[in-house]
Amino acid sequence: MRTENITADARRPPTRRKTVRQFVPPQHGAWAMLLVPWSAAVLVTGFRWTHLPLLGVWIAGYLLSYYVLQAIKTRRLSRFKPQLLLYGPTTAALGLLVVVIRPALLVYAPAYALLLALNVLYARRRQDRALLNDLASVVQSCLMVFVAATIAGVSVSHVTSAFTAVLLYFAGTVLYVKTMIRERGKAPYQWASVIYHVLALGIAAFLSIPTGAVFVLLLIRSALLPRYRMAPKHVGIIEIVASILVLITAVGAE
Repeated sequence: MRTENITADARRPPTRRKTVRQFVPPQHGAWAMLLVPWSAAVLVTGFRWTHLPLLGVWIAGYLLSYYVLQAIKTRRLSRFKPQLLLYGPTTAALGLLVVVIRPALLVYAPAYALLLALNVLYARRRQDRALLNDLASVVQSCLMVFVAATIAGVSVSHVTSAFTAVLLYFAGTVLYVKTMIRERGKAPYQWASVIYHVLALGIAAFLSIPTGAVFVLLLIRSALLPRYRMAPKHVGIIEIVASILVLITAVGAE
């Protein structure tokens, strides 16, 4: 009997692991969308202490929005009550702090409100994987380049090239990842992804953004890799490398 109890206990997931899974969304790609735009702005403008509370509210706000949208999608608010009670006050407190530090940040509120409203609409329809919804999330993410510049007291014109580079990358990644996983084998998505990456390369070249080599690689990956069956994990690893390269070139763009 003692041996059986030990075996049963060993099979139970550790409490800490269960807690992490309960309060951290299973969206690994979202962390790149959170950190790359913020990092690009910080590296271009130079680090300011105000960037830290901004990062805090940025992460807390993402965690809160994820569970709010899940509650809307599933119509089960009580299921996500612990997460909402944790991330709601945290987001509010940090959000108030950054606004007090830099009231000019309120200029971005209408844009985020509109984009979040679009997220809510798709969540209510249970179509959160829709292309337009994903692109709305990309715009939310990339606006952080401007937000981080504003809280540092730096003109947004100083980070325009970095914003353009990360926006072109993440918008293209939405199409590319769909061709690798959910829309794999569907020719319209494949063509849309390749055409987009050709246009992105052209825009980067036209604007003289020094990301040409990276966008050439992104174009090649969008054209060739969908031919191969790859596990989501491997697709994610490739995008981690790509996002790092884009970050490096985005910083060098200024």
